[in-house]
Amino acid sequence: MPETRTADPRLHLADAFTSFRIPASDRDERVQHGRNLRIMVPHRMLGVWQGTKDRPDVVDVIERTHEGRLPWLLGLRTARMAASPFGLLRGTANLMAWDVAHLPSTGVQTTACGDAHIGNIGFYRSPEGALVIDLNDFDEAHTGAWEWDVRRLTASIWVLGRDNGASEEACGDAVRACVDAYRDEVSFLSKQPLLWRAYNHLDVDLLHESVTEESLRDEIERAAKAARKRTSDRHLPKLTGGDTEATRIADDPPVVTHPDEEEYEALAQGLDDYLETLTPQWRRIVGGYTLMDIAHKVVGVGSVGMRAWVALLVGSRPDDVLFLQLKQAQRSVLAPFVHGAEAHHAHQGQRVVEYQQQLQTVSDPLLGWTTVGEHQYYVRQFRNMKGGVPLDSMTPGALVDYAGITGHLLAKGHARTSGASVISGYLGKSDAPGEAFAAFARAYADQTEADHAKLVAAVRAGRLPTV
Repeated sequence: MPETRTADPRLHLADAFTSFRIPASDRDERVQHGRNLRIMVPHRMLGVWQGTKDRPDVVDVIERTHEGRLPWLLGLRTARMAASPFGLLRGTANLMAWDVAHLPSTGVQTTACGDAHIGNIGFYRSPEGALVIDLNDFDEAHTGAWEWDVRRLTASIWVLGRDNGASEEACGDAVRACVDAYRDEVSFLSKQPLLWRAYNHLDVDLLHESVTEESLRDEIERAAKAARKRTSDRHLPKLTGGDTEATRIADDPPVVTHPDEEEYEALAQGLDDYLETLTPQWRRIVGGYTLMDIAHKVVGVGSVGMRAWVALLVGSRPDDVLFLQLKQAQRSVLAPFVHGAEAHHAHQGQRVVEYQQQLQTVSDPLLGWTTVGEHQYYVRQFRNMKGGVPLDSMTPGALVDYAGITGHLLAKGHARTSGASVISGYLGKSDAPGEAFAAFARAYADQTEADHAKLVAAVRAGRLPTV
């Protein structure tokens, strides 16, 4: 296995940003800097996968991540990861962070999503009311290497493809489509003015028109139609047990449960404190709503067991409702591998919010953060026309088409933050990066399946809880 760039696998902030000592106006020098990095890290090295001798055992990793989570949800978390290799990949961002941080890297940093798997792309409502598609999960967002995100995205594409019964050839085609789209988009955006990049976004109507694979186009149309119905007022009867007026969220254990009175009051105070993190305009609007109820609602796979509260608020009339989610935030899984990261963001909820705003062209205007007891949270709208293309029924052709979209969106996010010209110079115009990432993704899919088998065996042996 080729050695990493330094004995310390962590990226060094000072080293990583050397490219930015070059005047921002001199793009040619920045592109050349990227080309020069091919000498240190040739494209073929991006295809390397070999775990370190001290690679953590997947079951040990899962057990450690159970510490501090709500104990009655641990079995549900394990069951969701054990359901498939893709479920395991989704739930073990920390293990993959270890893996990618110990692989060859150019050292060029950007704002990394941190959990850029194919399932973390989706629809949501812009402040202007348009339905857009973008990266949509930032719990692990952090300053980090661009390759880390591309590795996680491409590996997830291959794992999902196998789960769906796609051939190895189709999985490879999908990964190459993703990397080629990333390469082309980051090259294009690196030539655009910084302010233009900041406004660049992909709305769902344009996406639907540009997709060539018929089954994917149909899925996007159906998913978008469903997403437009996911608003607070439409979701009210579902969370209130059929009640069409804002009163109380209905229990549905273990997925939906209520806090005791003491915790309820603490959460209510946390919502009051959250208002101070909003802009004056939105602070006034949200402050006009009255809190009616708070309940814990399980979300996701990797997040199961973390504290995730839904607050029901009512405005000027009974059907004027707003659902806010308070989601627990912890240190990013990337942070241990970025030297100097200790100085960034004492409040992890603030970290999530600020990096989300960096990576997304348009973000939820109600994003904010708060602290409740010893736990830090970020706050966002719970129902904001959120949705996504179904992954478990995606045909091989649709996977190839959709993988290109995900590569395009990841490049857009990275180019909005830093390093676009250097990354573009490094990737160049050849197919070599796509071939290399395809080799890595296939090998890492093998590793994920082996890890999944260990997880299933641990569940059967009673070492890990399940439902």
